[in-house]
Amino acid sequence: MKKQIILATPRGFCAGVDRAIEIVEKALTQYGAPIYVRHEVVHNKFVVDNLRTRGAVFIEDLEDVPENSILVYSAHGVPLSVQEEAKRKNLKMIFDATCPLVSKVHNEIKNLYRNEYQIIMIGHKGHPEVVGTMGQIDGKIFLVETIEDIKLLPISFDCKKVAVVTQTTLSIDETKLIIEELKRKYIYLRLPKNEDICYATQNRQDAVKAIAKICDILIVIGSKNSSNSNRLKELAENLGVKSYLIDFADEISPSWLEGKFSIGVTAGASAPEILVEEVVNYLMKYDFCEIKNFPTIEEKMVFALPKELRF
Repeated sequence: MKKQIILATPRGFCAGVDRAIEIVEKALTQYGAPIYVRHEVVHNKFVVDNLRTRGAVFIEDLEDVPENSILVYSAHGVPLSVQEEAKRKNLKMIFDATCPLVSKVHNEIKNLYRNEYQIIMIGHKGHPEVVGTMGQIDGKIFLVETIEDIKLLPISFDCKKVAVVTQTTLSIDETKLIIEELKRKYIYLRLPKNEDICYATQNRQDAVKAIAKICDILIVIGSKNSSNSNRLKELAENLGVKSYLIDFADEISPSWLEGKFSIGVTAGASAPEILVEEVVNYLMKYDFCEIKNFPTIEEKMVFALPKELRF
C-alpha cells in the first residue's frame, strides 16, 4: 500500500493575511526600515520573524514608536483608543492593515451602538480581534464564549434592541449552538450578517472535514497563537483524527508516522505555502511519495492595498 500525503485545499494564506503582509513589505520597500507594527501583523512565527529581519518592529505599546515614524495596524484591528493615541503622536504615516472583513464588523458595531442596541459578541476573550472590535465604541459590549455565558447576560429577554456579532475567525459551525441559544432567550435578537463570518475560516474547516474521512492523522501548519489554526486541529480531533499543530517541519516526530499510510496536511490562514512544501518534503523522506490535492472550493477573494502603497 502506497503511503500518501493528502493536501487540504484551500489552505494557508487568505486575502486578509496576504494584504496585511504586503502592506508591511511595501512600506519597508517604499519608506525603508524601521516600520513599526502594532501587534504581530498576523499570527505566524515564520512570517513575523521574516518581516523582523527586514526591519519591521513589532510593538504592543505606542509609547515604543518614535515620532516621525511609520505605523501599521495588524490584520486583527485595533480599538478606537489606540487609533486616537496614534493620531496624537507626530507620526509620518499610519497604514491600517485590518482585514476588511473585520472592518465591516467594526462598522456594524458602531451602527448598532448609534441605534441604541444592546450588543453581544461571540468570541475568545483576549484575542486581538475581539479586543479591537469591542473597543470600537465607548459603550458596553457583552462577550460570550460559551453557552453558559448566556445565563450571565444582564439583558432582559424581551429587550427589543439586542444584537449579536461574532469574531470573524469563528466558523458558522462554531457559533451555531450559541446563536441558537441566544435566539431562544431573546425573541427580538438581531442576527449577524452571514458575510461577517470569515470565508477563509469556513473554507479551511470544510476542507479539513473532507480529508478527515480518508487520513490517519492530520498535520496543521500554524502558530500556537493562531486562533484559526487551533480550530483546525480541534475540528480534526473532534472528528476522531489525531492532529498535530506545528510551526515547522522539523517539529514532526517520526513516531507520529509509524504505522500510518495517509497523512493529511493543512495550514492556517496565516501560514505561507513554503511551510507546506517543507512538510511535504519532510514526509517524503519517510516514503510518503504519493501527493494528492483534495480541493473543496476555489477562493478568488482579493483585497485592495492602501492607495499610497499601490506600486
